[in-house]
Amino acid sequence: MNQKMTRLLAALFCVTIMAAGCAKKEVVKSEEPVAAPATAVESTAPAKSAEKEQPAPESAAVKEETLEDTTKEAVQAAELQTVYFDFDSYVLSTQARDILKKNAEWMLKNSGTKVQVQGNCDDRGSAEYNLALGENRAKSAVKYLTTLGVKPDKLSYISFGKEKPADQGNDEAAWAKNRRADFAIIK
Repeated sequence: MNQKMTRLLAALFCVTIMAAGCAKKEVVKSEEPVAAPATAVESTAPAKSAEKEQPAPESAAVKEETLEDTTKEAVQAAELQTVYFDFDSYVLSTQARDILKKNAEWMLKNSGTKVQVQGNCDDRGSAEYNLALGENRAKSAVKYLTTLGVKPDKLSYISFGKEKPADQGNDEAAWAKNRRADFAIIK
């Protein structure tokens, strides 16, 4: 009886490890972010003032409108703060919950927007493991946002695993910056 129980537990453990480590081909809906990062706002400001100094042809005016729209979206996305996680965890800390409350308030005020939660990891661990961990981080943020009143159809998630580090460093300070969930406005 004891050997049967041990074998059953070992088999269950193996199945759990395989299921957690297997990455899906498509981790999220195929919606792409449209907001530029906050640094793009700074780099586009001089270009706009230069365009205003000289008369522009009609096609440049269309470009300026598009640029202004993108800049507005980038400013809006900058209001959504990044949430950070502990090593090898997707549990929301008290600080992460406070940030998500602020993000939820913004999303409720801007109910016409859709937001993509992007899960990220540091570079330790396999690509498959980090994709799964990043997905769990994004899912935990989405789940908490829905408990705060954000409609699920206004949210999507994706995992980038360790593919989009915020800091290229190879120390604890850099790794801590990479264990995060980012927020991007999508179409």
